[in-house]
Amino acid sequence: MPTKSVLILNKDQIEKKTVRIAYQILEDNFEEKSLVLAGIADRGYVFAQRLKTILERISSIQVELIKVSLDKDSRVLDAQTDVPISNARNKTVILVDDVLNSGRTLAYGMGVFFDVPLKKMRTAVLIDRSHHKYPIFSDFSGLKLSTILKEHVDVTLYEHDGVEDAAWLS
Repeated sequence: MPTKSVLILNKDQIEKKTVRIAYQILEDNFEEKSLVLAGIADRGYVFAQRLKTILERISSIQVELIKVSLDKDSRVLDAQTDVPISNARNKTVILVDDVLNSGRTLAYGMGVFFDVPLKKMRTAVLIDRSHHKYPIFSDFSGLKLSTILKEHVDVTLYEHDGVEDAAWLS
């Protein structure tokens, strides 16, 4: 396992990629009057909050946030939301996380919405590692990164970690 960490995204790059993803989401949903950003706790939710702020600044789309808390190590879906999941009924939902690795976390996140009729569901991630074990792919991503399986991507976001935004490969 490598002992040295390599900076792959700095604060400015993360900000630019977040703005670009917001514009892509807007372009994909230009006819919508509202949509739901479902952020996977913790960093996915912080990323979703940032996307919401940008989307509200650049468009008239009404954006609702849902915080999805998952037990990512469980073999069964164990999830809670901070608002009733029925708030997403007949709306477009963008499931948001910081890093897509195997796809399990996003698959569990999608499972939360299986009993709710949706217009459509998309996924947005800051970094897509391309090591999918599940048939889950990012519709919107800041960076697609091919890594070896032993490498790890760590994202820090100020609101959650109290340190400057960055993404590191170790």
